[in-house]
Amino acid sequence: MGGGSSGGSYQGAEETQLNHKEFQLVSEALRRGESVLVLAESGVGGSEFVTRVVDEFTGELDVAIATYKGSGKNFFHRLAEQLDVDITEPKLNREGEPVGERSLTMDELKEALLDRMNSDTLLIFPEAKRLTTGVRYWLEDAISNGVRICCFAVVNPRRDIFLDMVEIELEPPSEKHIREVMRSEAQARGLNLSESELADLAPQAGRSPLMAKQVIKRHSLGIHDEKAEHTQYINVTALWFAFLLGFGAMRYIGMSTGQKDVQIFGGLAFMAFMGLKQLGQIKGTRKRLGQ
Repeated sequence: MGGGSSGGSYQGAEETQLNHKEFQLVSEALRRGESVLVLAESGVGGSEFVTRVVDEFTGELDVAIATYKGSGKNFFHRLAEQLDVDITEPKLNREGEPVGERSLTMDELKEALLDRMNSDTLLIFPEAKRLTTGVRYWLEDAISNGVRICCFAVVNPRRDIFLDMVEIELEPPSEKHIREVMRSEAQARGLNLSESELADLAPQAGRSPLMAKQVIKRHSLGIHDEKAEHTQYINVTALWFAFLLGFGAMRYIGMSTGQKDVQIFGGLAFMAFMGLKQLGQIKGTRKRLGQ
């Protein structure tokens, strides 16, 4: 089976960084014949999790792993190679005699894969967002044949095949782990950072090991910005208060001078600006990164 060579070896040091409980949930769901969608933010260990799933089921199931990179033919060829599906067939002349070989068309390859796959097949897709509509429709037929699928994504697309998958979300790593990643990256670059320096740099990485490494890279290059801002904006809070105070003053002037129109205008304007300010605080539903 080709799945084992595709996944690579799993390092014991990396295993300790994976959430054991979540891995057990994914493994149990797959063994029960379910298809699983694993949600993980970029850089929080999703690639290591993929590797461990491959290693876990290689030898137990027929495992194939592939990432769609713009070519449907290459994508299905990759799956066929790992599942020992022949991508060619004899080319026959008019008399029905073989005169060479021809490559299967993509539709023929899809059918050959469906004929080969069954309930003992596990397909793993590290980047589910790249799967095209045509591929997902093909996967619906595969699931109908009992094929188990394990997809990885940042967010749940919530359409077609993903609606029937068991959703399991990976928890982000702890702050302690983030500091360990930063310390290891610093040592690899010949930097000796103290605990206080790591504490100052850690907030820039959030809960992402990938960002933790980027922070150390920037630090090693002498880039010490606390936060990289790529958006220019103006803070208009002071302007809001200036308008509110102005309309409030206008109302009091109207009251003291007996000018009803000024008093009414100032009061209405004050309330209108306060209402707009509160409306500006309304936020939509919280979304995951990338959604």
